[in-house]
Amino acid sequence: MDSPLIPAIDLSSATADTGFSDDEFEVDDFVLNQIEHEESESGGSAASSVGMSMERTFKDTVHDYITLDHRICRIIDTPHFQRLRHIQQLGTSSYVWPVATHTRFAHCLGVAHLANKLIQTLQKKQPELRITDEDVFCVTAAGLCHDLGHGPWSRVWDSMFIPAALPGKKWRHEDASEMMFDALTKLDHVRVSEREAIIVKALIAGEVSRCSAMKPPVKPFLFEIIANKRNGLDVDKFDYIARDNHAIGQGENISLDRLIISARVINNEICYDIKDANTLLELCWARFSLHKRIYNHKSAKAVEHMLIDGLLAAEPIMKIAEQIEDPSRYLYLTDDIKARIQSTTNPELAHARSILLRIDLRKLYKCVDFRTWPWHLRGFFRERVTPASIVVASRRYADEHAEYGSVKLDRAIVESLREEHVIVDVSEMHYGMKEKNPLRFVKFYSKKHPDRATHAESGDISQIMPAIFAEFLSRIYTREDKCIVLISPLLYPALDQAFLSVPRYYGIIQAGYRQLIKDLHEGESLSLDSPTLSPATSDDGPVLGSGLGGPHPRCIAGNSHSRSLSRVTSTRLTPDEDNTQVDGFGQNNFTTVPPDYRGDESP
Repeated sequence: MDSPLIPAIDLSSATADTGFSDDEFEVDDFVLNQIEHEESESGGSAASSVGMSMERTFKDTVHDYITLDHRICRIIDTPHFQRLRHIQQLGTSSYVWPVATHTRFAHCLGVAHLANKLIQTLQKKQPELRITDEDVFCVTAAGLCHDLGHGPWSRVWDSMFIPAALPGKKWRHEDASEMMFDALTKLDHVRVSEREAIIVKALIAGEVSRCSAMKPPVKPFLFEIIANKRNGLDVDKFDYIARDNHAIGQGENISLDRLIISARVINNEICYDIKDANTLLELCWARFSLHKRIYNHKSAKAVEHMLIDGLLAAEPIMKIAEQIEDPSRYLYLTDDIKARIQSTTNPELAHARSILLRIDLRKLYKCVDFRTWPWHLRGFFRERVTPASIVVASRRYADEHAEYGSVKLDRAIVESLREEHVIVDVSEMHYGMKEKNPLRFVKFYSKKHPDRATHAESGDISQIMPAIFAEFLSRIYTREDKCIVLISPLLYPALDQAFLSVPRYYGIIQAGYRQLIKDLHEGESLSLDSPTLSPATSDDGPVLGSGLGGPHPRCIAGNSHSRSLSRVTSTRLTPDEDNTQVDGFGQNNFTTVPPDYRGDESP
């Protein structure tokens, strides 16, 4: 039987030698030792006192050359940071865009570079801010380490796998980032003081309150550089928007250098020149566009669900989720977990292997329907549109249409439909501040008044600014697929035979989903009074439908609110009827198939 456990190793004596292949400019061991000695004597940086700067230069596809100093490079030269070489930035997007294989390693170098560039620009432009070497180091280190805790396939891990594997556990990759940072600072060659460690972790979290009692105090504007909670504009977004667009060959023409030069601290807030307001708006739109086009692509999302199903099938044996609390084990949780599962011969992992094999054979879960919805309905949708409610609606649809003989359905197929055959995926997409305009939270200055910042009005920026800044996309998948293939039993002796089946449920799942939406539209048992419907509207809710939803809407007692769901509208786009309002609960005509469609022929 294969051992599912990953052996822990002792990193207390790890060296800085990681076989780096990037362009490097280093000094010899004698100078290194001299600097270490002078730093320990003075408690500060001694590189300048020996007449040279210890730096390393990296060639980057987005920022050209990135130069980082020796203390930052010591953090880079740890197993904890090198681990990010094995985690793709875009998760499963490379299954759609084959060249989108850049890693969290490259992204973190880019964020460190932009953070260092911004803080040093402010230091030179505004000496009255009294930005210290400690400030520069902590901001740069926070940029470098902000994603240390990402698990396999990046956000697939903490937004999908952990909530499913460990229900009720409050865990984010930022928690793991702090855990991994604490672990790497214990290595002999890493030079980070206790005060610096506290500041770095607070900057990663964007929580100024963590440092409120520190003396000397930490400057509040530093917390807007890495994780800006005020308006979402930070160097993390600057880098991933530029890097992800570059990776798929659709680069956005946004000058990051211009935004860094434009940045100015006024009243402890990072503000921008009013001339750059449109550039900031374009940046926010680029974020939305990435979510719309790339991060939530239907095939990439299908692969995500298959990976999660494979991991969950392996979890009882391999105990993968339990390793998130141990940095010595989390060190080896990377994208290669898929290959590790597939390399096993344990019969108990056969089902997990068969799911992951389908990804390699491109036999993906099928999207049977999709539609975009108003932002304020997302909580309601997660609560009421679930695999369970779709199954119930599918059977009711079959019963009602069988009475009139209008649709011929195989009753055996309808009765065999189960929750596990259906996936409800809800993807939130916005400009960076959920339903709000991010520019409402940005202050601007002008050349004539460089020390006076205020909020802009729409007329100061554009008269055609969007009226809506957020929406959500629903997709319904079936786990079955047309998968009759000939596979050598010698190559895959433990292949799950359920894998070799023809899809039966494509059409009836779509019909059931639309029946459910129709019921909600008619408002027979549920109406709306405000966008906040129930605890399910919480932003802390899961990204996906849980599959264990509440009772069907027809079983929910009505209330006395007067506003019905039937008031939701959409706009028909035609050349002759601009802004024509139509039923917002209408069907997606581009995905419609007959209810008996099985996916084995063209609809």
